[in-house]
Formats: sequence, C-alpha cells, structure tokens
Amino acid sequence: MSLPALVEPADELTIDEVRRYSRHLIIPDVGMIGQKRLKNAKVLVIGAGGLGSPALLYLAAAGVGTLGIAEFDTVDESNLQRQVIHGVSDIDKPKGLSAQESIAEINPYVNVVLHNERLDNDNVFEVFKGYDLIVDGTDNFATRYMVNDAAYFLGIPYVWGSIYRFDGQASVFAPTLVDDAPCYRCLYPEPPPPGMVPSCAEGGVLGVLCASIGSIQVNEAIKLLTGVGDPLVGKLMIYDALEMEYRKLKVRKDPNCALCGENATVTELIDYDTFCGAISDEAADAAVGSTISVQQLEHMLKERENGERDFVLVDVREAVEYDINKIPGSVLIPKGDFLNGTALEKLPADKQIVMHCKTGVRSAETLAIVKGAGYSDAVHVGGGVVAWVNQIDPSQPSY
Repeated sequence: MSLPALVEPADELTIDEVRRYSRHLIIPDVGMIGQKRLKNAKVLVIGAGGLGSPALLYLAAAGVGTLGIAEFDTVDESNLQRQVIHGVSDIDKPKGLSAQESIAEINPYVNVVLHNERLDNDNVFEVFKGYDLIVDGTDNFATRYMVNDAAYFLGIPYVWGSIYRFDGQASVFAPTLVDDAPCYRCLYPEPPPPGMVPSCAEGGVLGVLCASIGSIQVNEAIKLLTGVGDPLVGKLMIYDALEMEYRKLKVRKDPNCALCGENATVTELIDYDTFCGAISDEAADAAVGSTISVQQLEHMLKERENGERDFVLVDVREAVEYDINKIPGSVLIPKGDFLNGTALEKLPADKQIVMHCKTGVRSAETLAIVKGAGYSDAVHVGGGVVAWVNQIDPSQPSY
C-alpha cells in the first residue's frame, strides 16, 4: 500500500544537483519530482551511533535537504567498530559535530541542524517540531517509548530500528497517517522486565548489522518522503544475520493500546525511566545499604591479601567480557547461573559474597537473588568494572 508523499517538491534543482542525483533522476518512480521532494524534506535522526551513522550517511547522499541530528554523546574508540560516520580523529569530539563534518564531505547541499542535548520530556516536543519524518536510532527502551509517544502526539511518522548481536528489526509507525496503523506500543505494550534484555554495550552487536538495518530505515524514509513503494507500515521486518534470513510479520493496531487505542490511558508524556525501569524493584531494594565503591573494594582486596578479611568476589558478566578485563582476584559466575539457580551451589556458606558486573546493573539483580538465599551480608560494587578501570586500574582496556 503506497501512501501520499510526505513532502511537497522544492521549486527546482540546480545544475550541480542534477548532476549529483542523476542516478535517482533516471529512476521512473523517483525522477525529478521525487528528488525535489527529498530536497524539500526535513528529517530528524535520533542518535549518531550504530544506526544513526549509516542512516545519516545515506540520507545525506540521497539529497535530503535538511537533516536534524539529536545526539548528546561524544565519540569513543569503542564506537568505531560500527559507527562508521566517525573516524579516529573524531575521538572525544561531540558525535553530532563529527557527523555534521562527515555529511559536509558527502553532500555540501544538505543543511544540518544539531540538537546537542539529551532528549527528555522537557525538550522532545520542541526538538521534533518542524520535521516531516523521524528516523529512530535510539538504543534504550525508555527513549523509544518517549519517541513513540511524542511523535504520535505531534502527528509525525517515524522509522524505527533495533539491533542486538546478530539480530535486527525495523518498522514504520504512522498511526496518524493510516487509520488502522499500529504504533510502537501496539508491538511492545510493555517494556521487558528490568535486566532481562542486555544493551548493546553489555551484549554486543555485529558492526555490519548496523548498516543492514540502517539502510532499511533509509529505504523506508525515502519511500515515505517521495510517496513510492509499499512502506513497512503495519509490518515488522526481522533480520537474522547468522542465517542470512529476512522475515516480514504483520503488526496489527491494538484496539486496547494505551496510546492509540479506543480508550487510551496515555494522554501525555510519562516518566519513561520509571515505566521501563533500569533495575527491578527487588534489585533496587537489595542495593540499598549494600553497595560499595571501587575504592572500598580495593581496600578490601588488600585486607584479604594480608589475611585480615575473607570474602568471595564474584564477576557476574559473561565469559567474553571477562576475557577483556577483570578485577584481580574475582571468580566468574555469569548472571544466567544465578537466574537458573546453579550459581548458589558454587557459593560458600561461610564467606561474604561481593558481586560486580560491568556497571552495577546486573550485579544488583544477582545481589537480590543472593540476599534472598540467605546471604544477608552480601554487597555489590557500584559502577562495576568500568569504575574499576577508570578509577583504579587504567592500564586495562574498557569496552
């Protein structure tokens, strides 16, 4: 089902633009009118990271006249494995600025608008206003729900993508354009339980997967802006890079959707961090009064070495993470072993248990399990191995 073009065509293309976009112009479905629409389009890309990088590069190359970039982070060396819009010379530079400079090299005719701020309830409407389309490259559930809700309230369609390890998903949410079209909440009415789905920083992502899903997002954006083809409205594209398999599933509008359903209960922006929850209530309760700093852990390890204290330091990350860096004297028991109960068989009953992970989220979840099993003096390390490397042992690599 094709939809009317989102954008009216610009008045004209310059001679230089005609030369630049000639391979588009000779496609009958695009042609001069379609390219003029792209020139007149205003697209906001949220994030200049894994998905935002290829999306921005190809939207710019395609001739989208105005590209907004909503990005507050800086370029880190670990980004370069997949965030191809940045280079070595961009490390520590604001990602938005780095992306803007790359876009200028690709297409100087694109107007770039930087929104160098973290999107939140206070600014999201102001940032979104004036754009014809949003391309969502966010990597956390709280922001995804906020983007969905804000776009719905403003009547702006958006192209969504998600990546994790070898798997990717993409769809188009446009309930204000098509009466029976679903929104993101129709697909995912509730976020996953806290700690259930690792982030890319915890679970990893195949770098080239970003290009696969990002290019799908750009393809859908071009179709929507120019009014050609059958966009992924009411459809979910699933990509398995290991099996090299694409599947397309139908997604129906949920009549009971909290946002776009008949009796909607979400009528304004909500507290998305609370809605999604970084950690479970049980983990938050367990961590109260049972969180130590890396400086305290360093002191405890010295006491243990001197025979003045005895405890077991448990690293609950995955083995592949343990291979990258580790806190000396720790033993590896992944979080999954705590969830299935086998970890408790490995813990001594007569020693204090000290737990850590990458940043403190997973260790808080396992802390709740250990405390529930009777280890009342168990603690976990706030900030995890990231804090250890940054504050105690910078000789180790971070990830």
